[in-house]
Amino acid sequence: MDLLAELRQRTILAIIRADSADRALACVDTLVEAGITALEISLTTPGAVEAIQQARAAHNPSILIGAGTVLTPAQADEVAAAGATFVVTPAITRGAHRAVDLGLPLLCGALTPTEVVAALDLGATAIKIFPAKVHGPSYLRELAAPLPHAPLIAVGGVDAKSAPEYLAAGAVAVGVGSPLLGDAGTGGSLADLTARAKAFLEI
Repeated sequence: MDLLAELRQRTILAIIRADSADRALACVDTLVEAGITALEISLTTPGAVEAIQQARAAHNPSILIGAGTVLTPAQADEVAAAGATFVVTPAITRGAHRAVDLGLPLLCGALTPTEVVAALDLGATAIKIFPAKVHGPSYLRELAAPLPHAPLIAVGGVDAKSAPEYLAAGAVAVGVGSPLLGDAGTGGSLADLTARAKAFLEI
């Protein structure tokens, strides 16, 4: 599977942070049914590794299910064993290095040009520009000028209004957390999550 090509096509990566594995799974199921098929379950979720394993078992391979906030080599090993499609990190972590060693596609967090180049040199599939909101869509356009080969994903503060702006600025995809998830990860309405997902897809 060419993860980068798939992300370019799907454009939205849902970031799921929940208060339990069961709630994370409910959010995954709801989002997939609504049409969002690239998802990241953050390891800040209690029972996240179990949730990744169960989500992977419940959905066919065309549904991309990654592990987010991977910091350590042990975490990379755990999510690989759970069947994660890819790994996401907030920075160039030891977990990022281990993911590359394991052959897992890596979306590596970076912000500055130096960090972007370092992440590419490490072997990242794409670079997660985080937190994107700090500098906005124009920053991605500026980064792409000297680094046109760098696949950039905007993450952090991306909402329904700014998502198309990041894509127009050259992002291959956008990672969307709380503006999409809302309170669904902590017991909020899954029907409202469906409505938000469809609104993002329409935009």
